[in-house]
Amino acid sequence: MDRAKSTLEQWRILQAVVDYGGYSQAAEQLNKSQSSLNHAVAKLQFQLGVQLLEVKGRKAYLTECGEVLLRRSRHITQSVNELEMLASNLEKGWEPQLTIAREIIYPMDHLVDALSEFLPQSRGTRVTIIDTVITGTSELINNQSVDLAICGGPPPKGHIAEPLLDIDFILVCHPEHPLAQLSHIEDDQTLAQQLQIVIKDTALSPNTDLGWLKAEQRWTVSNFHEAIAILKKGMGFCWVPQHLVQVEIDNKSLSQLHLKGSSKRKATLSLVIPNRDKQGPANELLEALILQHHQAKTT
Repeated sequence: MDRAKSTLEQWRILQAVVDYGGYSQAAEQLNKSQSSLNHAVAKLQFQLGVQLLEVKGRKAYLTECGEVLLRRSRHITQSVNELEMLASNLEKGWEPQLTIAREIIYPMDHLVDALSEFLPQSRGTRVTIIDTVITGTSELINNQSVDLAICGGPPPKGHIAEPLLDIDFILVCHPEHPLAQLSHIEDDQTLAQQLQIVIKDTALSPNTDLGWLKAEQRWTVSNFHEAIAILKKGMGFCWVPQHLVQVEIDNKSLSQLHLKGSSKRKATLSLVIPNRDKQGPANELLEALILQHHQAKTT
């Protein structure tokens, strides 16, 4: 196997000379002698057989070849820095990856707000977000397949949940749909005669779908964006989180239906840590940020 002609230290010195505007400035920043930096860059150029810098007056400038190689070298030194940081984090128990189960009715903006605060403190931890529905969320919690979960309704048996917020569901259809012509829907039988759009449970062995399920004719989709697209074409009705359709309600591209005795429904979303005993510091930080975000919203 051929050995590398250059070292990471040589490339880091070259980067410093360019970034700080010269050998003397780089020497001061790196706490090294200027002659040692000159020697390192000269040796690097000799080993590569390529001129990287040319001196004009008292300042050194990158050649065209130097610009290309310096740009590539930054990726390499950054990768090594991240690798060393990862090794240090693993030694301290910092998780290299977190997986979050997000019930699809949980507003993504809330999670993004928490993650934006998490990012600068994350030490490179990778985050995977899985969108889940009903028992699909509970299944992942019970199997401990995720590090953190935001679930709708009561948490699975044996798990403690911290309530985050309530989500309002409203009954929605197209303004020209027959149901929209009724000022009030008197009973379930009126709904049962129409096409209902429901959201598929994401569990491997699902036992339910999301919503009222008395309609004889149902179409099942994987998320509310698909359901809304169908509704806007004039087909069917659906119970939809209000925050997902408020714009459509306001601009009258969709209509809210009023069912006697049940014009709105609520779902409580909660934060669950599937296995507290295995919870690491990155998970603890993200949990705290999510809770702080919701506490700030309610104060």
